[in-house]
Amino acid sequence: MAEDKKPLLIKRYASRRLYNTETSDYVTLEDIAGFIREGRDVQIVDLKSGDDLTRQYLLQIIAEHESRGETMLPVGVLTDLVRSYTTSAGAMMPQFLQMSFDMLRDGQSKMMENMARVSPLGKMPGFEAMQAQQEAFIKAMTGGKWGGATTQPAPADEGKDEDLTEIRRQLADLQTKLSRMGK
Repeated sequence: MAEDKKPLLIKRYASRRLYNTETSDYVTLEDIAGFIREGRDVQIVDLKSGDDLTRQYLLQIIAEHESRGETMLPVGVLTDLVRSYTTSAGAMMPQFLQMSFDMLRDGQSKMMENMARVSPLGKMPGFEAMQAQQEAFIKAMTGGKWGGATTQPAPADEGKDEDLTEIRRQLADLQTKLSRMGK
């Protein structure tokens, strides 16, 4: 278990080839993206200098996905990121982004847990598939640091109108927060 906490070490050789030290074979950027989707942390270092190249390669993976039409980052967000590099507020950007992703992950987790408890939604055909898809999305968005527990739909209980009202309120709050983040 302690081994899983340690990041997977990838070494970059002078030839720019990437070497997985765990399996003793060469890997591609897509392989590295797969490790991350599976929940592994990776660390990519230059073999000769020892420099940490992880950030550079993660940005390259994102750029490749975006260039293939797998757009996740709206142009406005990308523009704001570029602007933040040239302003004094840029120093706060990493913490802001981390808190935003944490809030998104936590809000989505709570929403899915609450939806599972509400009998009409919990019994809805395809709910489990929707829940699994939502968890995969959050896992991808948070770099595999998915902290939410998987939940199964609860047995039907009568008289859950208060729960449904609370879920609607929480969903409205989450939508308001997300719309504020997009501005």
